[in-house]
Amino acid sequence: MKKLFLFFLAGFAFSSCSNQGTESKEATKDSTTATTSTTVTNYPYTIDHPDNWDMGNTANTMIALSALKAFENGNVEESMKYFGDSIHIQFDGLDKTMPADNLKAMFTSWRNGYKSMEVKMDDWESVISKDKKDEWVTLWYRQKWEDAKGNKDSADYINDLKLKDGKIVRLDEYTRKLH
Repeated sequence: MKKLFLFFLAGFAFSSCSNQGTESKEATKDSTTATTSTTVTNYPYTIDHPDNWDMGNTANTMIALSALKAFENGNVEESMKYFGDSIHIQFDGLDKTMPADNLKAMFTSWRNGYKSMEVKMDDWESVISKDKKDEWVTLWYRQKWEDAKGNKDSADYINDLKLKDGKIVRLDEYTRKLH
């Protein structure tokens, strides 16, 4: 009789644990769904349009990467095919809008200062605003080069490129020199 009682007690305990686990998983699933669909995140800072971005078009990524690859290979003419007629550029100490011809002259001067250049791409991301008005591609990469005098150096770069109608219309570049 004692053995039969222990057998039933063990069975009851086992079934209670199994049911409780199932209920817990379902409650967790419901809780997770509710959190993602109804919870408003209170960020420590505010901006006009939080969480405003969706995944962008891979064609924009191809445009940004092709422009950079052409520049890396020393083909400024090819690189400029991906830019619009007027481009807003922001680099350290430079913030202006210029016609494509002026940007081409600037890029040609810069690229002629290098004997060789190598880009190792780390990552990229293409995004589009939820209202479909703004499209950006961000590139993260390391660039190594040898200048015309034989000096070698490298830096990490982040390029934010705004695209409109399949052309780059803005280029923001952030640089961290490596030591």
